[in-house]
Parts: sequence; structure tokens; C-alpha cells
Amino acid sequence: MDWSRLKSIFIIAFLTLDVFLLSQLLNKERINQLEVKMDVSLEESLKNDDIDYSSIPKETFADHYMSANTKTFTDEELEKLNNQTINSTDRTMIQSELKTPVKIGKNFDTSELDQFIKNEVLFGEQYVFGYHDETAGIITYFQKHQEKPFFINKSASLEFTVTKSGEVQSYKQTMLEKIEPISEKEEVLPAIRAVEAIYRNGLMKPGSKVVEAKLGYYTVVNMEATQVLTPTWCIVVEHEKEKEQLLVNAFEGQIIEVNPGDEEKVKLE
Repeated sequence: MDWSRLKSIFIIAFLTLDVFLLSQLLNKERINQLEVKMDVSLEESLKNDDIDYSSIPKETFADHYMSANTKTFTDEELEKLNNQTINSTDRTMIQSELKTPVKIGKNFDTSELDQFIKNEVLFGEQYVFGYHDETAGIITYFQKHQEKPFFINKSASLEFTVTKSGEVQSYKQTMLEKIEPISEKEEVLPAIRAVEAIYRNGLMKPGSKVVEAKLGYYTVVNMEATQVLTPTWCIVVEHEKEKEQLLVNAFEGQIIEVNPGDEEKVKLE
């Protein structure tokens, strides 16, 4: 065997590997420098437009794509609902008429319904306040998973009807179950990237303030009994005392187009 030639081959191979690794390192450094410049550019742009985003979380989060099934309520579960007249034709939605209405004040506070939800609603601890539509007389709670709400999901909500006299007389409940990850856990885009997506798309006016950035889930595939959900940022922007809620895919960074009429249904307070 020609050891001299073999030695030369190994030397050339290692040199080639070193050059490749060096080029990768330099390329990574260039990308990091570019990202820093982009961050500075974004920071300067937001500052020039007098946009306050100081309240958004700075930490990083990791999550999965999730799957979930529509829950079918059982007879045993429905029998636990006292002082209510229950109508549940297909068992995926509970429609309840309260025998004793719950009185709420003119300026609704969630504490006015907390006790009722805790004691009289199935799995009430799995819901979080979403929004109060005073015009329609509707108070909606979103189901949550690991403290993350399901935004605008008709299969995962608790909807109370309020009369003109300020009484909750009925509610509808839907729920997801068997909520499981279907992908490897990976880091989601930080909140500032969701703010950037909104700003770059011209959806944030000068003088605006980002008052909240909440991480939850939004349905990307909705079949009859199963859903696929993606981590989603809900960014609440205030401008001249008017609030707007926008959803941003937390993995891919795109603005999620909400169906007309549903814009207010993402609100969290």
C-alpha cells in the first residue's frame, strides 16, 4: 500500500472539511450580523413611529402543532348539571337554560360569572374569558390548554346570552378533548416577530401601543371531528383608545386572516 499517497488523501480530505466548516461559520456569523441590523432597523422604525411595544414578553417559548377531537358529552356528565334545563341533540354542544338567572352589572366583571362557571359548568376550569359583545348580548369564554386559549374556535367555547336587564339566562358549551402534540417541540417566533409582521404589513398606525401579546392556538385544519392547531400569537394593539386584535402564526410568522364578523371574537382581557 502506498502510505505516502494515502497520507496525502487524508490531508486533502481534512483540509476540505476545515474549509467547509470555516465557510459555514462565516456564513452563520454574517446571518447573525444581518439579524442584529434588522433588529436595530425595526427598533428605530417603531421608535420613529412612536409605537410602544414595551409590554410584550421577552422570553422565548417552544411548542408543538396539536391535534384535538370534538368532545361528545356523556349522559353521566349531563346529569351533573343541576338547576338547568339541558338540550343536547348531538351531544357535541350543550344548550342550557338556567332556572335561576345570574345577574351581572353594567360594567361586566369576570368575577360575576367565575363562581357559576366553577360550580355549574362542566370542566369550567378549562375556560378563560375571551370577550364581551355588549351589542349582541354575548359573553364568550375560550377553552384553554396548558393556559393557552383556543382563539375563535366554535368547538371550544362557552357562550353566555345576556338579557337587556343584565341577566345571564342561558349558555352554549362546546369542548375539545384528546389534545395531543403531533410534531416535535420547537421554538416559536418571539412576540417581537409577531409585532414586526403586523408592522411590516401596515396594520399598525403611528402612535399605537401594543397592550398585550398572548400565545394560544388557532385551527389550521378543521375536519368534522378532528382539528389541527398551530401556536398563534394574539397581539392587541391600541390606537386612539380603540383596540384591535390580530393573530399571527407563531411558527411561520404570517398574519392570520380572520373571517368577517369574527374580528372582535379574539379579544382577551
